[in-house]
Amino acid sequence: MRSAARFGDSGEISGVAWSMSRASPGDSSGDTVLAAVRRGDEDAFRALYRDIQPKLLRYLQVLVGADAEDVASDAWLQIARDLGSFRGDLDGFRGWATTIARNRAMDHLRRQQRRPVVHGTVEDVAEPAGPEDTAQAALDSAATDAALALIARLPRDQAEAVLLRVVVGLDAKAAAKVLGKRAGAVRTAAHRGLRTLAEHLAATSPPGPTPSE
Repeated sequence: MRSAARFGDSGEISGVAWSMSRASPGDSSGDTVLAAVRRGDEDAFRALYRDIQPKLLRYLQVLVGADAEDVASDAWLQIARDLGSFRGDLDGFRGWATTIARNRAMDHLRRQQRRPVVHGTVEDVAEPAGPEDTAQAALDSAATDAALALIARLPRDQAEAVLLRVVVGLDAKAAAKVLGKRAGAVRTAAHRGLRTLAEHLAATSPPGPTPSE
């Protein structure tokens, strides 16, 4: 990476101007962007940053609260530093970046002596995952901050599984690698967390209009 890229106070990289219309992570040219990043293209790195950073912040907000931006900045510094060691495709990069962010969050919690409390365990027996639209409906039913607040109330294993699967967009195998768990356990935790969120939203939704007599 050339040295012109700079991290601002909020973690934003300045000094580059990659056009998102040229290639955007998540579309068919996403791997082209990653290849450009490997060649040291700072504009491509910023494109990846803009794709991944909002998702990482939502994930970290549940783990470390108001310190999410500071932790994300630390994570991106390590990502930029260790980029030469990464091998894989775009989905693999997202998982790798998320693993770094989670490790930084755990380090932060240890330093602050605010270890998260785990409320129970998840069996390694996989339950059938809910329909994909269940996850979308659960999150679309509330504003982002409200949705994150609801997720934060879940047992930590469920909260992280929902965040990694739905918010960050990792598949079960990649999410399991981030968490050091089996893919079946992650599917189970995500399924239970989404089911709890759906039940909460259904219970708190205002009743519909009463039909006129």
